[in-house]
Amino acid sequence: MKAVILAGGKGTRLSEETVLKPKPMVEIGGMPILWHIMKIYAGHGITEFIVCLGHRGYQIKEWFVNQRLHLADITVDLRSGDLQIHRQLGEPWKVTMVETGESALTATRLKRVIPYLDGSDFCMTYGDGVGSVDISTLLEFHRNSGKQATVTVVQPPGRFGSVDLEGDDVRGFVEKPVGDGGWINAGFFVLKPEALAHIPEEDCMWEGPPVQSLATAGELAAYRHDGFWLPMDTLRDKERLEELWATGSAPWKNWT
Repeated sequence: MKAVILAGGKGTRLSEETVLKPKPMVEIGGMPILWHIMKIYAGHGITEFIVCLGHRGYQIKEWFVNQRLHLADITVDLRSGDLQIHRQLGEPWKVTMVETGESALTATRLKRVIPYLDGSDFCMTYGDGVGSVDISTLLEFHRNSGKQATVTVVQPPGRFGSVDLEGDDVRGFVEKPVGDGGWINAGFFVLKPEALAHIPEEDCMWEGPPVQSLATAGELAAYRHDGFWLPMDTLRDKERLEELWATGSAPWKNWT
C-alpha cells in the first residue's frame, strides 16, 4: 500500500518558519514534520510514499536526495571528486515526489498523482499534522466499511479551559476540555481508486466538492480517533510538538 501526502501548501499562518522553507520541512526535534508523518505510516508497514509538491517543492526533493549522504559515513577524495559511502542509516522507503503546481488546491494535487498509483486502495493525509492514529486499525475499519473513502475524525480540545460551577460555587477547573461534541477532519484518509472519480475538472479543495460528493453518495465512512492529534498550524503548535518530542512523550511516535 502507498501513502499520498499533500505537501504543497505555503503555511502562511506559520510564517516565522515558512518564509524560507515549505511547511512540511519545518522541523520537530531536528527532523521535518513530513518525516514524522512518514514514520507514523512506516510503523505500520507502509513504506512507499507519493509526495505532492508545490511551494518550494525543490527543497523537499533536495532533502530526500541528500538524506542518504547526511546519515552515512563517507570518504571524499578532494582531488578526484570520488565519493565512497560506508555505513548507511537511511530509511528503507521509496519516495516519489510529484510537481503538482505552485498554487493548486488539494483535490487538483491529488488528481495529478493518479499516474503514480497502482490501482489499489491507498492512504492520504496532509503534510502538517501528526497523531497517535493506529493506521492498521484504520485500514481494517476501511476494508470492513466497504465504502470508497474513509476519513479520520477527531474532537479537538477547546481553546480555553472551563470552570465547573454549581450555583455560585466553583467545583473545579477543566483545562481545555474536548470541544462542543463536533467531529472534525483530521486527515489520515484511506481511499479506493474510484473515490478519485468524485474530483471535478475545476481546481478545488479535496474537502469541498469531492468529499461532499462522496458523502452524498453514501461512500464516505468516519473513523473516530480518540487519541492525540495536532496540526502544526501556528508557532504555538510547533512549540507544543517540540516540547512533547524533547521530553520523550510524543504520542505519535510509534517506532523505536
